Amino acid sequence: MPNRLATETSPYLLQHQNNPVDWYPWGEEALARARGEQKPIFLSVGYSACHWCHVMEHESFENPQIASLMNEHFINIKVDREERPDLDAIYMQAVQILTRRGGWPMSVFLTPDLRPFYGGTYWPPTGRQGMPGFDQVLLAVHDAWINRRAQALEQAAEITSYLQSMAETESPADSATPGGETLRAAGAALARTFDPQHGGFGGAPKFPHPMDLRLLLRLEEASGRGEFLKIVTTTLDKMAAGGIYDHLGGGFHRYSVDERWLVPHFEKMLYDNAQLVLCYIEAFQATCNPAYAGTARETCDYVLREMTDPAGGFYSTEDADSEGVEGKFYVWTPAEVQEILGVEAAEVFCLVYDVSPAGNFEGESILNLRLPLAAFTPRVQMTELELAEQLADSRKKLFAARGTRVRPGLDDKVLVSWNGLMIDALAVAGGVLGEERYLAAARKCADFLWSDLRDSQGKLLHTWRAGQAKLAGYLDDYAALANGLVSLFEATGEVVWLERAVELVEKMQQLFADPAGGYFFTASDQAELLTRHKDLQDNAVPSGNSLAALAFARLASLTGRTEYTTAAQGVFRSAGQLLTRFPTAAGLLLLAVDLANGPTAELVLTGDPQHPDWPLARQAVLRSWHPRRSVVLWPIAALSPTNNAQENAISPLLEPLLAGKTAPATAEGQPTLYICQNYQCSAPLLGFSQIQTHFHR
Repeated sequence: MPNRLATETSPYLLQHQNNPVDWYPWGEEALARARGEQKPIFLSVGYSACHWCHVMEHESFENPQIASLMNEHFINIKVDREERPDLDAIYMQAVQILTRRGGWPMSVFLTPDLRPFYGGTYWPPTGRQGMPGFDQVLLAVHDAWINRRAQALEQAAEITSYLQSMAETESPADSATPGGETLRAAGAALARTFDPQHGGFGGAPKFPHPMDLRLLLRLEEASGRGEFLKIVTTTLDKMAAGGIYDHLGGGFHRYSVDERWLVPHFEKMLYDNAQLVLCYIEAFQATCNPAYAGTARETCDYVLREMTDPAGGFYSTEDADSEGVEGKFYVWTPAEVQEILGVEAAEVFCLVYDVSPAGNFEGESILNLRLPLAAFTPRVQMTELELAEQLADSRKKLFAARGTRVRPGLDDKVLVSWNGLMIDALAVAGGVLGEERYLAAARKCADFLWSDLRDSQGKLLHTWRAGQAKLAGYLDDYAALANGLVSLFEATGEVVWLERAVELVEKMQQLFADPAGGYFFTASDQAELLTRHKDLQDNAVPSGNSLAALAFARLASLTGRTEYTTAAQGVFRSAGQLLTRFPTAAGLLLLAVDLANGPTAELVLTGDPQHPDWPLARQAVLRSWHPRRSVVLWPIAALSPTNNAQENAISPLLEPLLAGKTAPATAEGQPTLYICQNYQCSAPLLGFSQIQTHFHR
């Protein structure tokens, strides 16, 4: 019989619905039973793409004997960390206090009043290799609760007190505001850990660090020395050539288990791909290297093809495993390639993409480009262009054949925060690359979130799946979506996105603000947990405070509203001590610091949208590299005094920026660009020729 998880929407929870464990979802029913029976809670936290979560389920949660111990002695609660990042953050801190490490699956034992007293991550079902078995852990915790409860409660009190003290000291109000010195310290720290041979930072396992790479692009623009650009381009080149990138279907896997980007952890996360699209697009803007545009385009195409719900939202994750084997969907043997391509084409493909009889991963081969194509042309007796064309055809055939394999599991829930990151990426990519498909997908997602993931009071809900939206939104939901909407406004000129972004940050201010500066992760009207913490440090995803500061800094530049500048400065001060001690702890927050420090530029493009040069001018403006800028696309129909009042209306949000910027009569409908700093503008550039010359001089 299915357990209580059968009525949940989370794919991760549904994976456990047939376990013999008497699982509860987190909620009052489980908590009330724990209080009533005075039993400890076993809290298990994971996510659908977590390999070791699947292992522990199979080994322990499907084991009738272990399930019997769990059901007899504990109230068992299963949580999807992506649905409840607030719970995950609190109890992960507790596990780290107890064990000095963390990870998923996270396994925590709580008192009936939710205080943690023992925990860990993965335990095997029985003891092995020096690890206690989960059966031993369950019996030991039960024994402690029955026979040494006072000690367990004392430990729970100590851990809870420490968690609460950590929350209280997360953001001292007297912190200094970080500035240029902090930015330079972060750049120096990243340069020291850069791997010049393989790219990236540090050794194995190696993560992409897109926020840090974007920061280095800004530091390069400020210094012009080439040092930071070399770090960025080496890293992006090596990642796009490595096994961490899907050379057939596009998109990036989570991270590389080795230092040379060859063997990935094969899960694909929406948030990684969104952030890497932005990173490759900005590198394309900064260098004009078309390879970076190609990687961004293939990654966007992957998301639109494989990770998009018909309603418009973007799915969360593709699993690492298929048919119970990690990476099976993605690896190849020479015989498989030859069967699809034929002998000659297969020989070339296997040579270039490192497919060999011995393999590079457990006897099979992960596709990767060990060398540039030019290195292979003498051996295959082709020009580089001929080789590229043949490989493109081979990739297309192999991709089609791969589509007949059993796909990895899909977590098809829609999370507002991650969707905000993807809207941001698609809007920027769509504008820079001139791809209307990406803009259309970003619009559709933004409209879907606005209509289906808000409650009757206009507050965001966190998650949606199969027509059901639920759970109050967190700080990063509001802040990530606000940033995505600002980017969508800048790419399209459609003021509705700016208006919605402003509405979101106003609600964010009401619900999450800390008078001491910065923002809590949970809203003031959400259910009270052990602590109300702030997330200041970026991890795989940017922190809610980083996203909030960036949204406020961008909106301040567009609207001129000083209260937004003040809000951003409050976040900077809140994180001042963190950034002073660990300047690389919050890369996205430093992007906001860089923007706020300026100098910033406001670019206003006006003109007749029917003029043949309008699309060219629009793309020239959006493609240009100026990391501290705001863009307003404002068609002449909205500004011309000859139009009626309704058509001529300017949003009050943009009045300070757009005042006096009608196109000169001599422009005759040509695109006209105003470039301003602090609302002081230079003479307008008339026509596409002048605009193009300005950006290419």
